[in-house]
Amino acid sequence: MKKAFFTLSLIFLGLVSVWAQEQFPSQIWHKGNIYGSDGQNFSGLIKYDLENNLVQLKSESIITFTASNVSNFEIYDEIFGGVRTFYSLPFSLNGDYETPIFFEVLTQGNDIALLCREYIATDSRSMGSYGAMGMNPFWGPQTMIGYRLAFNYYFFKDGKIQKYSLKKKDLFDYLTGHDQEIDLFMRKNRLEHDKRGDLLRITAYYNELNKN
Repeated sequence: MKKAFFTLSLIFLGLVSVWAQEQFPSQIWHKGNIYGSDGQNFSGLIKYDLENNLVQLKSESIITFTASNVSNFEIYDEIFGGVRTFYSLPFSLNGDYETPIFFEVLTQGNDIALLCREYIATDSRSMGSYGAMGMNPFWGPQTMIGYRLAFNYYFFKDGKIQKYSLKKKDLFDYLTGHDQEIDLFMRKNRLEHDKRGDLLRITAYYNELNKN
């Protein structure tokens, strides 16, 4: 019994260690460029903080910019691969008044753009499947608290930024005029209405349809 408990403890500590070592894109430095609202451009290593709408540049020293004095910035994300672009746009997060905040631009066309803001969410996972740990009535149900990358999505249309509710009906309300084509495109490619990569493909397809 002691040996089994020791083995399970090692498994648990190993899982916690692996989970704790995960790094999110906002926690590391990326190669990139910052374009100031005054026309100045900066290149170097960049770290961003969307919660506080800050972006930092590390070259000879570390310089911190706010969304108020940055037009846009771009990074090369080695975790997910590819260039990611962020723009400073006026928006009211709390329903009070509009202030410049950072949005990542996923795809854009003449009619509509898909934007997003990432955040780190709490993720509770059950440990009940790990042998005796899940069955011991003294401990009760076991959970491991971790974190995951999550996103809020927005559509920029008719000069306004509107938060997307992740409801399929609302998606079609934004992407008007091509309901049948989009529905077929989603079913043919097995795309979901609430996943980052799928939303990007759907919106990009809609913008292509509007070119014709």
